Amino acid sequence: MRSQKVEFTNHNGYKLSARLELPIDSHPVAYAIFAHVFTGNKSLSATRHISRALSLSGIGVLRFDFTGLGQSEGDFANGSLSIWRDEVVELIAAQISGDRVIVIGSSMGGWLMLLVGLALGEKLAGLVGIAPAPDFSDWGFDDAQKAHLRSGKTIFEESEYGYDPMPTHAKFWHDAERLRLLDTAIAINCPVRLLHGQEDVVVPPDISLRLAAALASDDVQITLSKGGDHRLSRPADIALLLNTLSALTTSEKPVSSETK
Repeated sequence: MRSQKVEFTNHNGYKLSARLELPIDSHPVAYAIFAHVFTGNKSLSATRHISRALSLSGIGVLRFDFTGLGQSEGDFANGSLSIWRDEVVELIAAQISGDRVIVIGSSMGGWLMLLVGLALGEKLAGLVGIAPAPDFSDWGFDDAQKAHLRSGKTIFEESEYGYDPMPTHAKFWHDAERLRLLDTAIAINCPVRLLHGQEDVVVPPDISLRLAAALASDDVQITLSKGGDHRLSRPADIALLLNTLSALTTSEKPVSSETK
């Protein structure tokens, strides 16, 4: 695997930290970009493991830290879905030239995956959602929490993922509310694969069913992993993801252009 550090300055002037990983002796058959979980980063162990495996399978991987997370500059409190969507699109434009892209999104990243997919247009070759959580600004909070957020307050919740307690800032919530997708037709027509643990208590598996119904694509598959939780980080779950990505890219011809 050829791995290189990438620094990218976003439209707000913040330097973002990224890594580009390529097959060691061949052109990639496709490129995958990770949209990580809320408060996550590019260096999560599962992300690094999957990235290495994908590069060995001939897939180039671009992973990075959103503004205010990991090694990227900025304040997490000022982050939002629309800002992070634009960062992903800008980074793809800066680092991948003329190649079709598969976007992988986990949890909140699964919502971001959809927003990026809508923005990419013809460059989008496929989506792979891992416990995707579109519209969690709606179904993920009760009325009292929404009232606090609506009034401009930050709320905190106990969490096993990232920060504990987990903050949700009013700016993020208001931005997310205007980007809800599940109650409209989602104009994405590429192959879509959704993986969800049956024991996920953070994002109900029903969300993947609602997402599949909303997508315009006729090529949508949902796989439920028995005993799988929100992380889907068991060896069998990671193998499922890798097999899903491999099957999704087998029809892709090797790309001819180099990264910028």
